[in-house]
Amino acid sequence: MELIVITGERFGQDSCPEGLRLGGSEQNLVEEMFRTGLQRLHLRKPGASERQLAEWLERIDPQYHRRIVIHDCFELARRYRLGGIHLNSRNPAVPDWIPPEMTVSRSCHSLKELAEWKSRCNYLFLSPIFNSISKHGYGSGFTAEELAGSGLIDAKTVALGGVTSENLYVLKGLGFGGAAVLGTVWKSPDPVSQVRALLSSLQSLHQEPF
Repeated sequence: MELIVITGERFGQDSCPEGLRLGGSEQNLVEEMFRTGLQRLHLRKPGASERQLAEWLERIDPQYHRRIVIHDCFELARRYRLGGIHLNSRNPAVPDWIPPEMTVSRSCHSLKELAEWKSRCNYLFLSPIFNSISKHGYGSGFTAEELAGSGLIDAKTVALGGVTSENLYVLKGLGFGGAAVLGTVWKSPDPVSQVRALLSSLQSLHQEPF
């Protein structure tokens, strides 16, 4: 299973008040996560301008750009040679210039949507799997029985919503190929340590017999 971190929605101090006091800036924390072993980060800042997103990327060491997937202003993926683009309601179409080495992913909120897009994307987010940490009152949308019986959960499906180190084993048992986290990391007083703990938990799961 792969771990994917999604950035906080806002810029600066509002994104992670406690963590930013420890690490100096969101970009500093992200680079430290990469050094810790994180292989993929989704840059999601709804409502941000192209200039704001470009400035955010400028503060990331270029060696890590291939590990970043962007949710808006897809032209920046080409300019900064990012790892991929993520489709959503704001940006539902794949640009015709996307090269084969760049991933295309998408968010899904139903099994029907997952089935529709599975053959058209490199991987898909499915949410909410557990009760959301970042969105108050946003509860789990699926039962374990529904997920297990769907025949759709596989290596291309990434679980999102309420994922913690304590419930990763559930995702492995259901066959998810990855876990995406937002609130678990950015609501932590030490986001980098949280990512390190999640990566360690995944490593332990990989070593256990299925």
